[in-house]
Amino acid sequence: MYVGYARVSTQDQNIELQIDALQEAGCEEVYQEKISGTKSDRPELEVCIRSLRRGDVFVVWKLDRLARSLKDLVSIITILDSKGVGFMSLTESIDTTSAAGKLIFHVFGALAEFEHSLIRERTKAGLQAARARGRKGGRKPSLNDSDVRKARAMLIDPHMTKTEVAEHFGVSRVTLNKYL
Repeated sequence: MYVGYARVSTQDQNIELQIDALQEAGCEEVYQEKISGTKSDRPELEVCIRSLRRGDVFVVWKLDRLARSLKDLVSIITILDSKGVGFMSLTESIDTTSAAGKLIFHVFGALAEFEHSLIRERTKAGLQAARARGRKGGRKPSLNDSDVRKARAMLIDPHMTKTEVAEHFGVSRVTLNKYL
């Protein structure tokens, strides 16, 4: 069975073009939603994927209606593949039910992995360059040495509590204890 998924980002956009194309492609059922593709929580997409059975073909009008990134696309197609469900994109003419379509998708997967590796390498190089210039990563300390000395002096007063001292410096008691 061919099952379609149509999505538009805003209420102002018209979803009818996608629905017509999906029905013309033979989709017996079309799930639709009006939600931004940047949202990771797309309820209709989740319902659609859960409803798919082995041998079904999941159809979209265009790849960007399904995923915002190559990594996201590969992840969704991997889920479909594990369920024994084919994938088809009408605009890009991708059809994983054929050998050529599977090959193209595996090339996409390899490109996504390559892109991820490049990002990781650039990040490591950037961190090394920053360290070489004397920069340290991570969060800035909540209290400096002067603040810690003041906090210790404040706690000598028996009427002053750790909670009051922590509030004075704008930190939690746990953070204050860590520095003391």
